[in-house]
Amino acid sequence: MAGVWVFKNGVVRLENPGADTTNGRRHQKMLVHLASNEVITSYSALETKLLSLGWERYYDDPDLLQYHKRSTVHLISLPKNFSKFKSMHMYDIVVKNRNVFEVRDM
Repeated sequence: MAGVWVFKNGVVRLENPGADTTNGRRHQKMLVHLASNEVITSYSALETKLLSLGWERYYDDPDLLQYHKRSTVHLISLPKNFSKFKSMHMYDIVVKNRNVFEVRDM
């Protein structure tokens, strides 16, 4: 992800996020499970990995898929439709599961 992280008035934001392009096209990202080198292509594949790591599914919001890990305060919230699964959701999963997942360029 190209650009510069700027801290201003207590808020951190990425400036020039469109710089992460080649020939005017944005790079697509993929979430990879490191142990198996498996590209996550569906929520069922992701859920299998998350459940094996101790994450539990929450059913409170019908518009979201949510997972919580009892030993932490972390909550993973994902759009119900996999086509709306974006790189920000992938990075959220990576940060909350260090050394388990990785985001790569396609």
